[in-house]
Amino acid sequence: MLEGMDSIRRDFLVPELEQVMQVGKINGVMTVQARQNLLETEWLLDLASRHDFMYGVVGWVPLIDPGVAFHLEKYSANGKLRAVRHVLHDEPDDFYVLRDDFNRGIARLKDFGLRYDILIFERHLPQVIEFVGRHPRQIFIIDHIAKPRIKDRLLSPWRECMQELARRENVYCKLSGMVTEADWNCWTDRDLQPFIEVVLECFGPRRLMFGSDWPVALVACNYMRWIGVVERATESLSPFERDQLFGSTARTAYGL
Repeated sequence: MLEGMDSIRRDFLVPELEQVMQVGKINGVMTVQARQNLLETEWLLDLASRHDFMYGVVGWVPLIDPGVAFHLEKYSANGKLRAVRHVLHDEPDDFYVLRDDFNRGIARLKDFGLRYDILIFERHLPQVIEFVGRHPRQIFIIDHIAKPRIKDRLLSPWRECMQELARRENVYCKLSGMVTEADWNCWTDRDLQPFIEVVLECFGPRRLMFGSDWPVALVACNYMRWIGVVERATESLSPFERDQLFGSTARTAYGL
């Protein structure tokens, strides 16, 4: 675990989630995997089946397994499974996303009505552009705006890559995970604003959705502070556009 993350090295369970949802006036959530094993996917689906405010789950399945269709059929039988994710940015191979076996697994997702969440760093964007181009009928969601180098205040080449990705109508983007890419101790709205403006321009509220990255974001800010950042950054949007950003885009993207 990275230095400074000791504060979140503990369990965060449903009662704590319900508390922050109440404070933030959040009606429902997508619950996203953290570990790459089927036991966690089963656990998340079980939680979602018992809590109506968990609208859906982004789980994990072994996409490179030749028998991946068995797992997809098994877990997609639970209607709360709406997408899958692999922690690509932790793979030693920066070109993992272009592996033939991985792409064969991705090609099966649409058969089960599943989306795919893309979790990467900025340096992975060129190969992700190629990857997405291989699957024009698959819905993708870019997590954490592809983790640009906010701390270094570097917009390029991230901006240009996001512009290219956004040309593909099957790609959505999640406005989340930004504070952990900034200076955890002294970031300001001004540090984040240029990056928010880029994804707003690229994807628009129709394909951009609010995300919290809770509880990971707690290393740099609390839930309410992040909501405030996004609300201030999107003040110029119409009520309809704000509704898209804070809810309806996610419902569309995940098929809720």
